[in-house]
Amino acid sequence: MKNTMDKTKAFGDALVQFFHYTALFVIGAMTVWSAAHVTFIIFLQQYASIQDILLLFIYIEIGAMVGIYFKTNHMPVRFLIYIGITALTRHLIDLVADGQEHMIEMLVLGVTVLILSSSVVLIRYASSKYPSDKKELNDG
Repeated sequence: MKNTMDKTKAFGDALVQFFHYTALFVIGAMTVWSAAHVTFIIFLQQYASIQDILLLFIYIEIGAMVGIYFKTNHMPVRFLIYIGITALTRHLIDLVADGQEHMIEMLVLGVTVLILSSSVVLIRYASSKYPSDKKELNDG
């Protein structure tokens, strides 16, 4: 009975790992495709707006996150926060470029960026002050 359970667990683990690698490959490929498409559009326009550049930064962060997950099998939460900060900044710039009065929305976005930035500082401080056990990371 134990041998059957071990084989079932090993098969389930293999399926999960296959799904992870397949999903990571698809996400990575879509990120590269999207970044290439945006870059092509920028070249056709013959200029890059700040929104375009920030979008490329988002693609870089997604690519880095996929690469780190591929190597370590752990999701770096900071990268998700960086993506959120960049996306909110991009939206804030859109509001400013719009030229209409969006003071409340701009204030909320600014405070949100401040909160997310503070959370990155807190995460970095906590991870340096209380590092996780490397053996634990490799087992998970």
